[in-house]
Amino acid sequence: MSRLFEDLRHLRVAVIHPPGEDRDILQGQLKRIGCQVRWIWPFCATRPADTDVIFFLVDREQTVTAEWCCTETDAALIALIDYENPTVLSALLETNASAVITKPFRSFGILSSLVLARSSNDYKKRLNNKVKRLEDTLRSRREIEKAIGILVARKSITASEAYEAIRKQATSQRIPVVQVATDLIRANEAFDKMGLLSGDKKI
Repeated sequence: MSRLFEDLRHLRVAVIHPPGEDRDILQGQLKRIGCQVRWIWPFCATRPADTDVIFFLVDREQTVTAEWCCTETDAALIALIDYENPTVLSALLETNASAVITKPFRSFGILSSLVLARSSNDYKKRLNNKVKRLEDTLRSRREIEKAIGILVARKSITASEAYEAIRKQATSQRIPVVQVATDLIRANEAFDKMGLLSGDKKI
């Protein structure tokens, strides 16, 4: 828990909200938490740089937010809303917000929303990284299988022998097996285009 609060005190926070009492309440609580706060208004067309958390207004007059609110970002997004009417809620659903604070703002609840948004955003980033690693693994496997198929057809060897040849080449060059596989596939495609392997079976 102590590490959590220490982390919050180092957060770079951007708040996109017009001046007024609501903003003053939000400002006071964020400063008590120890966040480094930057205030922005009017609504910016590009995502604020060098920020860990972005509070942004979604209200009745401004139901169309910037595109960056709807895309993945390393910063945690917290929406600020004044009414829970269908128009505002529809606009809110189009954003990538991890938490919501409703008006009138009070000191109570801001810290909880901040912690929740950070936790939710970190969890989504871990999931995205895991998905990316799985996609990279599947892509590498497909490349290796395709390269094995090329060697099997070109050299009339078994799949096991083809994989062993690729692995030995990777070991001798000190590069990943998938890189050897990719190079082999590209070379095969290039030779096919030039007709240099016309006597061989094409893949």
